Amino acid sequence: MQTKLRTYDIVPNNNISFPIGTILAVEKFYDVLNFNFVFGKHKQRGIDINKLLKALVSYKLTDNFSIKKAHEWINREEVLELFDLDTFSERTLYRVLENIGSNREEIISDIQDNLFKRYDFEHTNINMDWTSVVLHGDKASLGKYGYSRDHRPDKKQITIGISELADPINLPIGITVEKGNLNDQTHFKKTYHQVNKRLRKGSLVVFDKGANSIENTGLIRADEMQYITAKKLNKSDDKIIADFDEYSPEIVDTENGIYGIKITKLNSVNYLYFSEKLQKEQLESKGRKVLRQIHEAKELQDIIDRKKKIPKRFRINNILIDVSYSFQTKLIQLSEHEAIKLLEDKLITGREGFFCLKSSKNLTLKQALITYRKKDSIEKIFHSLKNEIEIKPLRVWTDDSIYGAIIIGFIAQLFISLMRYEFAELKHTSTKFIKKSISNLTVTVDSWQRKSKKYIYANFDAINTLFLRSKWAIS
Repeated sequence: MQTKLRTYDIVPNNNISFPIGTILAVEKFYDVLNFNFVFGKHKQRGIDINKLLKALVSYKLTDNFSIKKAHEWINREEVLELFDLDTFSERTLYRVLENIGSNREEIISDIQDNLFKRYDFEHTNINMDWTSVVLHGDKASLGKYGYSRDHRPDKKQITIGISELADPINLPIGITVEKGNLNDQTHFKKTYHQVNKRLRKGSLVVFDKGANSIENTGLIRADEMQYITAKKLNKSDDKIIADFDEYSPEIVDTENGIYGIKITKLNSVNYLYFSEKLQKEQLESKGRKVLRQIHEAKELQDIIDRKKKIPKRFRINNILIDVSYSFQTKLIQLSEHEAIKLLEDKLITGREGFFCLKSSKNLTLKQALITYRKKDSIEKIFHSLKNEIEIKPLRVWTDDSIYGAIIIGFIAQLFISLMRYEFAELKHTSTKFIKKSISNLTVTVDSWQRKSKKYIYANFDAINTLFLRSKWAIS
C-alpha cells in the first residue's frame, strides 16, 4: 500500500509565468486617471510611450532591480504581447526616463488635474516633508553631498519633497527633486508652489520644523491658508519652561503623560508641551552619551599615559589637512564623579521632554497635537518609496533621467495609495502586502506541445480578488 506521494520526474518546458495582477492594476489606474493623455503628447513618434510606461510601472511594482533588468523582463515574448509591444533596446527605456524628466512640471500638473477631476476630495489639507536619496555616479549635477537621511554621508544624494493630502485621504499629489545639499527651508518653496493652486482657501498645511521660517509661513498666509508646524525651542521658551507648572498646564495625553499650555501671539499660537515619556527617553539617551564620553576619555588618557600612537578616530582624518596638536583630557584634574557631573551639566539643558508646535489656527492643545502627529503618514510614504517601491539607490546618470526615475516611483506609489483610498478594507494594509498580493496573482502561459497557448491563472487571495472585482467608471 502506498503511504506517501510519488515523486514525478520534472520535465523542463518553455512555459512562462509572470504577475498578471500587477499588470491589470496598472492598466486600470492608467485608464482611470487618463494617463494616455498625460504622457502621450510628450512622444508622438516611434514606440508608444504609454505602452512602455505601463510596462515600466508594472515592473516597478514587481521585481524592480534596474533598467537593464526591466528591459529583460519586458522583452519576453508573452510580456511584449500583453503590452502590444515589439522588441526594443535598453536605450529606449533610458530615453523614456529622460523624456519624462524633461517634461516633469507639465506631467505632475496634468496628473493633479486628472486626480482632482476624478475625485471630489472631502478636504485639501496637506502634509509636506522632505528626505534624501543616495545617488550612484557623479555625472548628474543634482548629486551633492549633504545631510543624509539614509545614513550615507559618503555618497552623493538628491533631496525629494512630497505633498500628501492629509488623513483620511493620504494620497501623494506632488513630488519635487532638488540638489542633495538643499535645505528644507529652501526646498519648501518649490514643493509648496507645486500644489498650492490645488488647495481650497482655509486648507491646513502641516510640515516639520526643518522647513519652518517666517518667509514660508508668510507664503501660506498670503494664499489665505492655515499652517501648523513644529518650532525650535529658544531662550524665550526656556523662561516659560523654568516656571512651567505656574502656567497651570492641562493634561493632553494621559498614557504618555503629556501636558501643555497655549501661548497666544499676534498672528499665531504656540502650543508648548511636556511629555514624561519623551523626557525619560531623552535623559536615558544623554545618560548613554555621558557614559560613552567617559569611556572614550579614559581610553584616550590611558593611551597618552602609555605614550602610544593616538588612534585615527581621535584625529582629523583628512589628507588635505596638515595640523599638529596635542591631547589632554580633564580626567587628570577630575574624579570620575566630577567628570560625570561636568558632562551632565553640559548635555542636560532642562528642555528634556519639552516640544513646541506653532499654528496660525487657534486649536485646542489636543487638536494641535493630534493634527501634527498625523503627519507621520508622509513618513510612511517615504518608507514605502525607499523600501517597497525602492527608488533608492538611483543608478541613472543624467538630471532628466533622475527626475524621470523618481516620477516612475511616484506613479507606482500613487497607484498603491489609490488602492487604499478606493477600498476601505486596505486602509491600513502596508505597501509590502498590497504589492505581494497583486504580484502573487500570476498567469502561466502553457505553450508546451500545443498549437495554441493556454493561460492558467493562479494564487487568488482576498486583496487581489477585491481589486479584480471592482467596477470603476472611466471618466
